[in-house]
Amino acid sequence: MTFPKIHAVAAALAGFALAAAVQAQDIKLGYNGDLSASPSAQSGQAAVLGMQAAIDDINATGGINGKKLALVVRDDTSAPPKSIQNMSDLIDNEKVVAVFGPTNSGNAMAWKHIPNQKKIPVIGNVGSGTDITKPLSPGVDNYMFRVSMVDRDQVGALMAYVKKNTSSKVVGLMAETTGYGSGGLKDMQEIAELQGIKPVAVERFAVGDTDMTSQLNKMKAANVDTIVVWAQGTPIAQLMRSMEKINYFPATLSSWAADNVTFYDAAGKTLAEKPLFMRTVSESKTPAQQKLFDRVGSQLKAPSSFSFALHGYDSVQIVAAAIKQAGSTDGAAVRAALEDLKAPVNGLLKTYEKPFSKNQREALTAKDFVWIKWKDGKLAPYSDAVIKGLTATDFKQ
Repeated sequence: MTFPKIHAVAAALAGFALAAAVQAQDIKLGYNGDLSASPSAQSGQAAVLGMQAAIDDINATGGINGKKLALVVRDDTSAPPKSIQNMSDLIDNEKVVAVFGPTNSGNAMAWKHIPNQKKIPVIGNVGSGTDITKPLSPGVDNYMFRVSMVDRDQVGALMAYVKKNTSSKVVGLMAETTGYGSGGLKDMQEIAELQGIKPVAVERFAVGDTDMTSQLNKMKAANVDTIVVWAQGTPIAQLMRSMEKINYFPATLSSWAADNVTFYDAAGKTLAEKPLFMRTVSESKTPAQQKLFDRVGSQLKAPSSFSFALHGYDSVQIVAAAIKQAGSTDGAAVRAALEDLKAPVNGLLKTYEKPFSKNQREALTAKDFVWIKWKDGKLAPYSDAVIKGLTATDFKQ
């Protein structure tokens, strides 16, 4: 497969975002996330493309309350200090009324105090870290929302699969040493305990590691037959390649980052088809989803990143509905509207009926996810006897 280089796509995104900003439109929305540096950058690029498509659609029908929208994009290059700087810039200098992002979960944890203090809603549409949307302290107003996957929901499903699978007798956990990996490992350990699963080995690796044979040999020595791994796309691929080096292929369940083309390209077709994971959509599209794909598909680094364009599109539609309902761009008013949307929002992933409340911050939950495996270069829906046998009571969190 051949795709445009990641920095070229990022430059194009920044270009149209800047063009929108200099038109001095009335209502500014911001995106703060990685568009160029980490294995997940292509996900951020896709989210921005979906956001811009939603903004174009809203503006084409007259905007919101007589005002039009503009998108201001900041690339945080996956670096927490840069992401913190971007957040302050977007809120204080650009005067955005809402911020979307980040691409990398750890960056949200570095700056989430800023929008909460300044009362500016944040709608995550890529990063899936469980703690992103938790309030800073009990009882305080919470300005963090999300239209994306949630790590804990994914982990709950993966662990339910492991628990139900009679072939999974000896379990090991692995995770990268980033904020994303650390958060996922915490979820895996907690939910494994809830499920009565006792991992015999827990191993870590750096996001840039290319050889995990040392960690895998420990798993092999412990007779691990099932590994649950939390990492970004490229390191998951390097894990699969390391399995090949020592001819050790335990059943592998992973984070949704395995949907990333960086995973597929680094692993190669045969190894890419081994892990089982979840995401919000397969490559089987509804007519409405296909229509958006026809608009933005040529700009995606890979077709597999299209789910993030859908997240981006729907997240903007939800915020637009909240601004319209509030009759204001005041942050507190928009937050209150998000927590109590009166009318359904017709998104491309689903129709959102009161997606948020004072305590519920996740517009997409486990029932919206689909099981996936790579098959012949495509993200194909997957099912087996274990999945068919899962019930709501199996998903413990």
